[in-house]
Amino acid sequence: MKAYLSIVCLGVFAIMALSNAIVPVLPAFATGSAWEGAIYATYFLGAFISTLPGGILSDRYGRTPVIRAGLALTVISGALLFCTTGPLPVIILRLIEGFGAGFFIAAGMSYINSQPDHTRMSGYYLAMLNFGLVLGLAASGWLAVRFVQPAIGIGVFTALSLAALVASLVFRETPAPLSRRDAGLRKPAGSYGGQEFREVATLVVSHGRLWYSAIILVGITGVIASLYPAFSGEPADVLGFWIAGMSVTTIITVLVVSRFSVPALPAIRWSAVFMIGGVLLAYVSPLGFVVLGALAGIVMIAQMAVLAGVQDRQGRVMGLFSTFSYLGMAILPFVAGIVAAGAGYPDAFLVTAVLSGTVALSICGWHSRCPQPTQ
Repeated sequence: MKAYLSIVCLGVFAIMALSNAIVPVLPAFATGSAWEGAIYATYFLGAFISTLPGGILSDRYGRTPVIRAGLALTVISGALLFCTTGPLPVIILRLIEGFGAGFFIAAGMSYINSQPDHTRMSGYYLAMLNFGLVLGLAASGWLAVRFVQPAIGIGVFTALSLAALVASLVFRETPAPLSRRDAGLRKPAGSYGGQEFREVATLVVSHGRLWYSAIILVGITGVIASLYPAFSGEPADVLGFWIAGMSVTTIITVLVVSRFSVPALPAIRWSAVFMIGGVLLAYVSPLGFVVLGALAGIVMIAQMAVLAGVQDRQGRVMGLFSTFSYLGMAILPFVAGIVAAGAGYPDAFLVTAVLSGTVALSICGWHSRCPQPTQ
């Protein structure tokens, strides 16, 4: 079990690092904010499309084949990105890379949550995921400046993904004994019918405002990360450390806030309000990254607290949560890039701030109509 856990943690670290390795060097792959936003966002579009199918496939055919497929897609797309120029081919490869990430994350989390000691193992997994995001930014920017090669970080983390893929071919998952609850949830391949899709549709409708908050508030972090390379004109190593700082403050905030009982809906509403200021601060100072990273951590803890009120459908609920978060990372950076290209960066930041304000307004008055979080 320890060997396979190491493979899953190494895989998620490499995949997340590779996903961010292109961010500090976006201007080397495209000219203009619209193309840069599209390159950044297409990865999340791929992950958005593949996360739920990846979970279904892992339930039907086992987690190991889906983990291997995700790593294989990551290695192929990363290797081609390393030697590709031109925005359109890069966009296509980023989409494939996103498909791989969605498959891996769905199957990897399924493995983690199936283990008896899943709480401690989830801590290792999430720590490696966030560490990958941070190191991908910082290391790729530093390597690009030191070796005068924009794609060198992509090559390094592709090689690490290949190592995880090879390890997954050597070691196999040791299945944990199924609990009575898990055995009841395991269905034959042909038994997935209309009832399951109706339940998902009901969850989408009943928690619509929460999904909207995930799209906008998570997507805002992607907007700032995708706009800043061309907007600031700073070298790649400086950009990498600035953007990585946003993930670091998110990690710290999540660890701190999760120890307290925070009123979930007011936390989302007020975080959306303060995000308006964070976006505007980011326009004049990189300190905006720190503010937005901290607020994003509060938002995610609060959103998950609300969703904890749906006691009997946590798998589908968290799948939807991931899907809508990826949707925000796919749509908002692309839209902001188009606005920046047409009207300028001030308008792009202003539109992003206004979107945060719409979340605060949508959450108002929802308290009496949504399931209450469990404490």
